[in-house]
Amino acid sequence: MVEQADAARRARTSFTGVLVSLRLWWRHSVINTVDQNSVIENRREEAVISARYMFMLAMSAGIAVLGLLLSSPAVVIGAMLLSPLMGPIIGLGFALATGDYAWMRKSLRALAVGTVLAVLFTALIVAISPLQTVTQEIAARTRPNLFDLFIAFFSALAGAYAMIRGREGTVVGVAIATALMPPLAVVGFGLATLNWTVFSGALLLYVTNLITIALTAMMMARLYGFHTQLSDKQTRMQDVLVVIAFAGLAVPLGLSLVSIAKESNAQRLANTAILDSFPGKARISQIDIDFDADPVAVSATVLTPELRAGAEEAVNRRLARIMEAPVALTLDQFEVGTSASAAEQAELNAARAREQAANDREVRDLVGRLALISGVREADVFVDREARRAQVTAVPLPGAKLSTYAALEKRISDSVPRWQVTLLPPAGALPDLRTEAPAAAADGTVPDGRVLTAEGQGALDLIIWSAQRIKAPVRLTGGAGDIAPVRKALEEKQVPFVVEEQRRDSGLVRTGWATPDTLSEE
Repeated sequence: MVEQADAARRARTSFTGVLVSLRLWWRHSVINTVDQNSVIENRREEAVISARYMFMLAMSAGIAVLGLLLSSPAVVIGAMLLSPLMGPIIGLGFALATGDYAWMRKSLRALAVGTVLAVLFTALIVAISPLQTVTQEIAARTRPNLFDLFIAFFSALAGAYAMIRGREGTVVGVAIATALMPPLAVVGFGLATLNWTVFSGALLLYVTNLITIALTAMMMARLYGFHTQLSDKQTRMQDVLVVIAFAGLAVPLGLSLVSIAKESNAQRLANTAILDSFPGKARISQIDIDFDADPVAVSATVLTPELRAGAEEAVNRRLARIMEAPVALTLDQFEVGTSASAAEQAELNAARAREQAANDREVRDLVGRLALISGVREADVFVDREARRAQVTAVPLPGAKLSTYAALEKRISDSVPRWQVTLLPPAGALPDLRTEAPAAAADGTVPDGRVLTAEGQGALDLIIWSAQRIKAPVRLTGGAGDIAPVRKALEEKQVPFVVEEQRRDSGLVRTGWATPDTLSEE
């Protein structure tokens, strides 16, 4: 017993001695070789708001959102390299480690301003862009999981080490790995398109990367012995908060990873279920599963040397058993030969067929909505697929004003930005236009003539919109001074009109439709 106790004591002493030796080696051979003042000074310079910081941030955001809209990984990577967000995030971590609250406030301010600028700038670009489709690059950043946290953690370890040891070139790779700007650009996309799923998912990914990088940088700074102003109690409190922060992020990200794993397994089983219903050399060209739909929507394209009747019903039953939920299956079969070239050609044909089907659905949806809002049959809607133009003549709708038809046209046009939509309103009554004396200039002088009131200008815009679609002249009745601003606006828009002048100005211009014969007489 005594010998065993002595052996255990010697083992503990030996282990403690090793730890002490390692600690002394780390302090003298590693920590003492770091120029802490130089590192901190460099980090401070990158954690402030400057003209360069704002410009590079805006350029990075613009490149990122365009790359996402075009689904171009190369362009997105270019935005990652330009993004200056890594500077203030690493600075925040070092400020937390050293207890420098002034530095911390500057870093947080730079992050907040940069984040808001990037989101608003990307939202503006998306709002004016004709492309507002959720591409594969966008969708990839809307479902963060636990692996994203580990990526940010390992990248931050590398980035903080590079900055501490003076190997800044490594930060380029870290910037690509953590990808701070693309998630922010996706947040802007979600804001512009009012897509809460995209907005919240991308925001969670950005916050995950930000917090993970900052806290990891703090731990690395502490590990390398950077001088701190924190007391032992404050240090312990920091450690507790770090653990809570990582746990708070890990729980939802872990649940997301479990969900993705289940969906991936379900897709693998779906592939097997589909292929089991066809000959051995059949293969799946494309499969899409919408797990959020009710029932679960599955769309698949199979290239097979032999078409199978009843395959869709058999596969649908198998999928329902696998997923333990009702399934709505759309299965397209394309007969191909057994050679590689035949399969490749069939796959191209299948892709073209899918694209054509998507276009057909878009056209059917557009025609249906135009017919509904115009009160006509779908056959009365004119569609030019090549020029992407659609036109319909609306029938008089009960209680509808000219502004109603203009609003309906705008609503449809906004929903299909790649199409030119024209709604021809009925030739109903036109609104009257009111004018007033112009306001005095800054020097006190009053310009000659009369001008339209704000309400009158809005009514004139509607008249111009309607006249350009109906192709009919407008009749103006009023005094010469009242008609003058209306005449000028119609001439600028090349809208034909006839004039019936009255003896004096009354502040009112009455409008109506004139016949082409009247116009020729004028």
